[in-house]
Amino acid sequence: MRRLSLLTVVAALVAGPASAQDDRPRPHPGATADFFFGEPRGSIALRGGWVFARAGSDLFDFVRDQLTVDGGDFNAPAMGGEVGVSITPRLDAVAGVDTSRSQTSSEYRDFIGSDALPISQTTKLRTVGVSGSIRLWLTPRGRSVSRLAWIPRGVTPYIGAGGGAVHYDFVQTGDFVDFVDLSVFSDVFQSKGWAPSGHVFAGVDLQAYRRLRVQFEGRYLWAAGTLDNDFVGFDPIDLAGFRTTAGISILF
Repeated sequence: MRRLSLLTVVAALVAGPASAQDDRPRPHPGATADFFFGEPRGSIALRGGWVFARAGSDLFDFVRDQLTVDGGDFNAPAMGGEVGVSITPRLDAVAGVDTSRSQTSSEYRDFIGSDALPISQTTKLRTVGVSGSIRLWLTPRGRSVSRLAWIPRGVTPYIGAGGGAVHYDFVQTGDFVDFVDLSVFSDVFQSKGWAPSGHVFAGVDLQAYRRLRVQFEGRYLWAAGTLDNDFVGFDPIDLAGFRTTAGISILF
């Protein structure tokens, strides 16, 4: 009898955890290994790409006319990051920062120095932008298959718009021609400051692995900044342009 009682106690101890485990909530049979316990609350993204600068103001026209600088020389690599927070299942609030920098060596097209050598200089343009946006997902980002499980879509397109500010730093260093007496002098001309900006964008979000996503985006930005005293007489510098980026994001 003692042996039977001992076996009964052991069986009860073994059956207890097994029964409790069987009672735990399970994902819907339609869920996969990629399901989440609830819809993600937001995302963090890092991107790199290329800026195609419009460079449409008269300052750029003057530089291209006088120096061996082409319109595409102000195009530049770019990188940035952003954080998005879900407002509704189809709408996000997004905050981001990005930067780009171009550098071009040049010389005067129509003048040479008294030593018969080119009159050379370097032109640099660096921008840093901060922005806030609203992003609209054109299709649902996923679907709930039970009270607990949420499955993300493999491909989700989106559009958006927003505003912010751009800090620019335009610098020219080297030798220059004084058009009054055609003398050559060395100097540094610089203008920097902040300018308000607006933008629109569209992209596609692809699932890579569970919470890891890949994003491809195109964005157009409008901005123009007032120039400093080194460039008196010029209109505001044109900071507008189109940007293409690719990167990764992590859902949280």
